[in-house]
Amino acid sequence: MSNPRLDHLHKRMMLRGLAVSMLALMLAGCFGDENSDLKAWMHERAEGMRGHIEPLPEARQYTPFAYNAFDMADPFNPHKMDAARKSNSALAPDQNRPKEALENYDLEKLTFVGTLQQGKTVQALVHAPDGNLYRVKVGNYMGQNFGKILAITDTEVKLKEIVEDSGGDWVERDTSLPLQEAEQKK
Repeated sequence: MSNPRLDHLHKRMMLRGLAVSMLALMLAGCFGDENSDLKAWMHERAEGMRGHIEPLPEARQYTPFAYNAFDMADPFNPHKMDAARKSNSALAPDQNRPKEALENYDLEKLTFVGTLQQGKTVQALVHAPDGNLYRVKVGNYMGQNFGKILAITDTEVKLKEIVEDSGGDWVERDTSLPLQEAEQKK
């Protein structure tokens, strides 16, 4: 009784042996003298072939460029921008004013959560990203764009910010911080 597994293995080994012998015969055919006419033709063609390198092009004479614009204004001079900013100083914010606590945060990160009233003074309760609750009144500053509080209502804190436009000029813009509950109802 023959084992099918052994028969299969025996056939595979015979096929491998046949493939190896065919490969050996093919390689032997490549190295025989039958290709002597091919070798002779290649040798004949190679005799006339010699490498030729073109001569290098002649180098042009270097002529230095004389830069004579030392007395002209440098367009990249930062002092020139400072002079332009000083000319628009009517709206420029007071950089020497001590900053208030809520000026450390973007206005978008602050949350208006309610109001308090003591007599005629209305104060807004603002929650900051540091987890603290701050009381602010008209005249206080908040946000990173020099935002000054103009009015406090039951639904929003109105501010006037001073921002620098692309030309370096200071401009005012009105903005507000809405009450958190009012945002959730919308």
